[in-house]
Amino acid sequence: MNTLLAIQTELKIPKDKFNKFGSFFFRTAEDILEAVKPILVKYGALLILTDDVIACGNMVFVKSTATLTLADGTKYETTGFARIDENRKGMDAAQVTGSAASYARKYALGALFLIDNEKDPDAEEPQQPQQAAKPAAAPPPPPQMVVTTSLPPIPPAPAGPRPAIPPPPPPAPATGAR
Repeated sequence: MNTLLAIQTELKIPKDKFNKFGSFFFRTAEDILEAVKPILVKYGALLILTDDVIACGNMVFVKSTATLTLADGTKYETTGFARIDENRKGMDAAQVTGSAASYARKYALGALFLIDNEKDPDAEEPQQPQQAAKPAAAPPPPPQMVVTTSLPPIPPAPAGPRPAIPPPPPPAPATGAR
């Protein structure tokens, strides 16, 4: 059996965090990393995560790359992106960047290990509230974890409208034979 397939098959990560605002359960990149580390040791595999900040027009993204190197030297690589929303209320610049980096890592890890196979709450149709439904008890708060990353500073976007691209010059007049 392929080692990557074995890791993907063994890796089980429950969605045990609860979002009260959206009323759904989720998992974090940190949950994925905690669950996969013992399996990586078992198979002699190495996982490296790298982050880059990329500007695309007036938007800035964190690009996270997950690289899995197996004991025989075989490498697998996946990439996840998350937009940095500089206008996010209640967060300073470091928190906004860290949040985007965490999402990008989660997407890269999810693609590499094929773990996000449960229903996505964003894809579900809105449901009519039930009459006698009792609110579900929220799970206890998760333990606190501090993750430190170092990313390059984000340069400010240029002010004002973008310059227009000039049209190509007209073709040169034809000269020569008749």
